[in-house]
Amino acid sequence: MNLSTRARVVAVAAAALLLGGAATGYTLTAGGGPAASPVVPADPEDGAAGAAAGPRIQVLSNGLLSSVSRQDPGGSREVGRLRCERAYTAGGTVACLAPAGALEGPKLLVMDRELHERSTVALAGIPNRLRVSASGRMVSWTLFVGGDSYAGGSFSTRTGILDTRGGAVLQTLEDFAITRDGRPYRAADVNYWGVTFTADDNRFYATLATGGRRHLVEGDLAARTVRTVADDVECPSLSPDGRRIAFKQAVDGDPVKGWRPAVMDLASGAVRVLPEQRSVDDQPAWLDDATVAYALQRPDGVNDVWSVPADGSAAPKLLVPGANSPAPLA
Repeated sequence: MNLSTRARVVAVAAAALLLGGAATGYTLTAGGGPAASPVVPADPEDGAAGAAAGPRIQVLSNGLLSSVSRQDPGGSREVGRLRCERAYTAGGTVACLAPAGALEGPKLLVMDRELHERSTVALAGIPNRLRVSASGRMVSWTLFVGGDSYAGGSFSTRTGILDTRGGAVLQTLEDFAITRDGRPYRAADVNYWGVTFTADDNRFYATLATGGRRHLVEGDLAARTVRTVADDVECPSLSPDGRRIAFKQAVDGDPVKGWRPAVMDLASGAVRVLPEQRSVDDQPAWLDDATVAYALQRPDGVNDVWSVPADGSAAPKLLVPGANSPAPLA
């Protein structure tokens, strides 16, 4: 985050007070168990005790916005007071899908790198996916608005996009013109989820589900269009070099059987399924051009962050215990 450790923890504490402090509510993906590693509280009085210098990874630790050392991700962590269902950061923009409270629904909080609030968007539904473009300008979210799982057929999602530069909010992608398999397409059952942005902040990739099929689509925000690129691609994540998509792929094309992480080369369309035998229901995150990270839920409901080489050259390894929503910090 290009902040000293002390500045970082002071910012977290200040932002927590500004945004409501220790907000209450359930955490859909973080689980309810204790943190699996020693915690460095984000309190100004605690200073830099126990925090490692160097590059860091942002995570949610039991639903609280946190960070760990990239060199020692399983070690001590800085844990703030801001509670999120999902979080992501890029280009100096920190985004948080804050849980519903007693008197209000969930909301998108957009902050700068010091966690000063920049904008808020009221939402309706169950927060599920969140991404920020590499420049920090564009933020996209997905919520379940009917059903609560991709595995069944009876669900509905709503995906929106915020342009932080002008403040424009696109509430849904469902009115975009669709070209499927080279032909114009319209249907009432269209669902989108899992947006990932290209470097120009106008084009994006996402999942489009319709007619019992799930497609990778490339979208154009200015033109308000999408076109199908490939089938059986869910929750895409564009690599930093813009050449590959990491995603979750349904086993035998059937989400009921679970998903495996995979990487697709955009130029050739070649897909490599990564050596992970457990079901990964997450939007993978690129820690760098060579490494993909994702959350896996334990039987007790607590999540851990795992990582795997994007070329499939080694087995997955536990990266951050008791955490989810990984994002590299510049």
